[in-house]
Amino acid sequence: MNDSTTHAAQPAIELDEDGHLCDHTIWTPAIAQQLADTLEVQLAEEHLQVLLQVRAFFAKFNHPPATRPLIKWLQKTLPEYDISNQKLQQLFNTGLVARHVNRLAGLPKPPNCL
Repeated sequence: MNDSTTHAAQPAIELDEDGHLCDHTIWTPAIAQQLADTLEVQLAEEHLQVLLQVRAFFAKFNHPPATRPLIKWLQKTLPEYDISNQKLQQLFNTGLVARHVNRLAGLPKPPNCL
């Protein structure tokens, strides 16, 4: 039995050198969870709502959001979650909020991120 039969349920996802999806159009919540596993984060409804809004930002403005525009957008579109940079750091277990939230949303790295 070769190794590919055990992983048949999960199609291979192609990542760039920074760990971002090469094709953002194949994103699904299951792929988001695979990416979130690298941060030791179990995605819940709140995480998914944030990721869907990050994707909505990308669809509207045609670029991944940097931290400040990301937070302003989330505060406007998800007021019930009381979003702040600190809250996103806690939710996604990272200090590099824009970088990792875009990555988990299946989007490219924002241009100003290291």
